[in-house]
Order: sequence, then C-alpha cells, then structure tokens
Amino acid sequence: MSVKAITSRDNPLLVRLRKLAGDPGAYRKHGEVWIEGDHLVSAFLQRGGHAPQAVITERGWEDHRLRDLANRADGIAIVSDTLMAGLSTLESPAPIAFAVPWSGALPPRPGLPTVVLDRLQDAGNVGAVLRSASAFGFKQVVALKGSAALWSPKVLRAGMGAHFALHLAEGGDVASLQALGVPLVATSSHATHALHEVVLPWPCAWVMGHEGQGVSNALLAQCALSVRIPQPGGEESLNVAAAAAVCLYESARQRS
Repeated sequence: MSVKAITSRDNPLLVRLRKLAGDPGAYRKHGEVWIEGDHLVSAFLQRGGHAPQAVITERGWEDHRLRDLANRADGIAIVSDTLMAGLSTLESPAPIAFAVPWSGALPPRPGLPTVVLDRLQDAGNVGAVLRSASAFGFKQVVALKGSAALWSPKVLRAGMGAHFALHLAEGGDVASLQALGVPLVATSSHATHALHEVVLPWPCAWVMGHEGQGVSNALLAQCALSVRIPQPGGEESLNVAAAAAVCLYESARQRS
C-alpha cells in the first residue's frame, strides 16, 4: 500500500479522476467508477469490493474510521479540502472516495428476478429503483438503451449501495430481453386486473417505463402480464420509482 500527499491539482491522478467524476458515462471509457462518501465506500467493501485507489482529505485522514476505510485500498492519496472539492460531484464534498474497476458491459443473466428499465432518464429515479430492487429480493437490473448511465455518480448516490448487491446490465434492446427466460410484467392504467388481484410469477422481470412515455408498445407486446396500480386518490399516474417500489414489494409479499 502506498500513501501519498498530493498538493497540485495538475497531478496526473487528480486530472484522471476529474475526468472520471465529471462525465456520467466516463466509466465506460476509462474502466473505472468514482464512488464518493463513506456510506458508498463501506457498502462497496462489505460486498467484497477491491479498491485500487482511495482519495481522502487531510481532515478525513485524522478520523480513525475514515482512515481505516482508506487503508483497505491499494493506494491512498491525501488531499486538501479544496482539491477534493475539485473532484467531487457533491454540493458538500465527502471526505473520502474510491476509484474502483468497472465490471464492464455485462450481458443479462437468465433466470434471475429482474427489473428492466425502459429508457428511464432521471438519475434519481434509476438509483431509487435499484435500491428497491435490492431491498425486495431482485437480483438483476437491465437498463435498455436510452436509460441513464447506471454507474454515474448521481445514480450511485441515489442507489445508496444497492449497485454492489445487483447484477447490472445496460445498453441492450428489446430483443435482448428474450435471454432473460422469465415472464415480463408491466404496469398499465388500462390493464383489466389490479396488482393485488393477480398471482404474480416468480421469478419475473418487472418492466419500468420512460418517465413520460411509459413502457414502449414493442416491449409491452412482449409482456406476459400487465396490471394496474389502484390509485383511489385519483392521480393519473405514479412516479416511476414509486411505482417500482409498489410492484416489487407486492412480488416480495406474495412470495412470503
């Protein structure tokens, strides 16, 4: 393990990490993911993750808990608060971050309980769906082309560590979903049966559609089942992350 104090913003490591943190899709080009904050760092380590590089502020280095986290990485860069702010995607920069290897463009795995993201574009929604997927026993999330980058800093923050418990595949099209080998289930306000009135298949793949357009017609045609979420309050629709939480919870409830 190497520990280095870095004082120049032009240091090659910091230049590389600024590029990584500044572009939501940079992980695909650079093969690394930028993880900020002790919560995400801890979640990554708890799931057996290996970190080649930690970055920690000078004040963070004086905190024994944060220093212990940093010491789990192969290399440690100690920087000032100002230099960390130049790397951070947060309004209030975290005192510790990791740069970790990206697993690459993984194919979907067959037979797993799955959530399919059909062009979800809001990073907060995507991260919240991942968090619900992990909480309710789903093992895989497949993001189709047009969805927000799964490993972007904003999605990572919203996911609160769920990324490290899931198999994540992105960039596929509707045809690629045939490889899942499980029934596709979608929500539709026009569906005959309400969510709680049907026996949901398990494992299955819940399909969550675009925030404005919903599930595409081509994908809806492939679904084995469509259900509606009752909304006695009279609203026209739910936020997609809220809808996902309701649907995934019902799948988990029926299993129990």
